[in-house]
Amino acid sequence: MAVRVIVQEPDPVLHKRAKEVTEITPKIIKLIDDMAETMYDADGVGLAAPQVGILKRVIVVDCGDEHGLIEMINPEILSKEGEQFGSEGCLSIVGINGDVRRAMTVTVKGLNRHGEEIIITGSELLARAFQHEVDHLNGILFTELAEKLYDTTERKGKEN
Repeated sequence: MAVRVIVQEPDPVLHKRAKEVTEITPKIIKLIDDMAETMYDADGVGLAAPQVGILKRVIVVDCGDEHGLIEMINPEILSKEGEQFGSEGCLSIVGINGDVRRAMTVTVKGLNRHGEEIIITGSELLARAFQHEVDHLNGILFTELAEKLYDTTERKGKEN
């Protein structure tokens, strides 16, 4: 496993639609492993393959809940329920957070690393993370959806 470089906005790869994974190869498994290590190294809760420069439909998510690390290939949101409004940040957009309206609960279907179908329903932070990462696969950044953006570097500077 290796920590990969996280692509930063305004890199064009972040605005492109990722391609479906048609075969789970050792290269895809290595990508998943590297993405998880990269996410943990950066203290993130989710990471999409385009964020490490790979236009494949692969995400990893770990909200620190009972689900643990979720690895999903070709994720698809099957249903959305309710609404939540809250702050989001992104490992590809350092120093900016935004208030984003998302579904409160989502059900997501995809494949695990063994090619088996998995379906997970998540609420609150997990739902937010799933929606955020699937948006990345479609070339959409949270800054495009945010109702308000704010600079987090100013706030951190005042705390020190």
